[in-house]
Amino acid sequence: MIAQFLAVTIFLIMFGLIITERFPKQYTTLVCGALTLILVFGLGMQLDIHFFSREYSSLQSIKETLNIHNIFTAGFWYTAAGEAESKGIDWATIIFLTGMMIMVEGMARVGFFRWLCLRLAKAVHYKVIPIFIVFMLMSAILSMFIDSITVILFLSAVTIELSQLLKFNPVPMILAEIFCANLGGSATMCGDPPNIIIGSKLHYTFVDFLTNTGLIAGIGLIVMLLYFYFICKKHIMPKEEVKSTYLPSPESAITDKKGFVSSSIIFGLAVILLITHAQTHLSVATIGVGIALITLITSAKYIPMLLKKVDWQTILFFIGLFVVVGGLEQTHILELIASFIENISAGNIYVMIAIIIWVSAIASAFIDNIPFAATMVPVIQNLSLVSGANMLPVMAWALSVGTDIGGSATPIGASANVVGTSVAQKAGYPVGWSEYCKICAPATIIVLLISTISIFMRYL
Repeated sequence: MIAQFLAVTIFLIMFGLIITERFPKQYTTLVCGALTLILVFGLGMQLDIHFFSREYSSLQSIKETLNIHNIFTAGFWYTAAGEAESKGIDWATIIFLTGMMIMVEGMARVGFFRWLCLRLAKAVHYKVIPIFIVFMLMSAILSMFIDSITVILFLSAVTIELSQLLKFNPVPMILAEIFCANLGGSATMCGDPPNIIIGSKLHYTFVDFLTNTGLIAGIGLIVMLLYFYFICKKHIMPKEEVKSTYLPSPESAITDKKGFVSSSIIFGLAVILLITHAQTHLSVATIGVGIALITLITSAKYIPMLLKKVDWQTILFFIGLFVVVGGLEQTHILELIASFIENISAGNIYVMIAIIIWVSAIASAFIDNIPFAATMVPVIQNLSLVSGANMLPVMAWALSVGTDIGGSATPIGASANVVGTSVAQKAGYPVGWSEYCKICAPATIIVLLISTISIFMRYL
């Protein structure tokens, strides 16, 4: 009982500090993770054993939460060798994310993203409305394979560059790109951090996501192309026609031709490995390490620069977060939450799935969807058990679309939102809450309704 109280208190404090952003988020989760190890596993469990005769093993709980031993098992690197332990720190997610970050930095160094944006803009003859539609599609497709933060960082910068040349308002286009990036990220396992967590914890593959959440994202994308076209068309029409002779060529974006070719090949290899890892049985950790090593070997002169640019703050954030969630897991709090949802829904699977989708979406609109997803994965595992039905895959898809799409509703709901609006503000195009929510909140509700109906019709 004492351990449970301490675990919940530390978790709520961590969430509060993340929301208020009073301290860097990686420091918040690392400190709260350390407090979990000391207070929950060290003090709380010992007091529960002494005063309440609770059956806890502090050392075993610490071992399972840190989960370091898992890295040295064959199943961690090669899934055919057996299932890897999914409790505690998900080292597979952390290693995979780090590897993909290194690959993306290698691609950015050679100008891959700017080249791609300019190439597509040139293909549609620098016409604003076709650029608007093509950039939405590109945002969604790239975010299926690359972190949406990186996609929006480069896409919004090129959008602003083109807006200054073509004389149009870039804000509606950037908001549409942000939404499509979050939507595209929901389609695959590697598209968004919550999906990486869900996939690695529950042992789902790239194809599993693509054939389930990917189908929902595809339907949503078609509807959103029409939605943003009609909502934003009049706001992005250029004030005057600009001759294409004054516009930059795609080739000018390439800073290293040899590096550009190798980066393109590495990216293609990463996509192939992710699509086929159910057949090759290579874990996401193995793929992440392999892609990172190839990137570093082919960019030997730039290794210090690439490693420096990796978002180590996010990696540390994940580690601390998993420890705090491990405290809830080891003290059985997550089992209680699952039972609570089961009782509220009265065993009705439709209500259960609706709760997962909409609660996840509402929560993700205001708080970071990464800790929420990490918290909810063990909850849906327990919920599947107490409900007596093998509905874990359906719950996983509901959690994925809820957390990924719900984050689009507000400027702070997802990292891509913050990055995109920040780039716009620095360029002299501030985006307020009112302007953002007026366009993106209705879009979020529409896609969530599509997702709910799709899941009900397909699985229930």
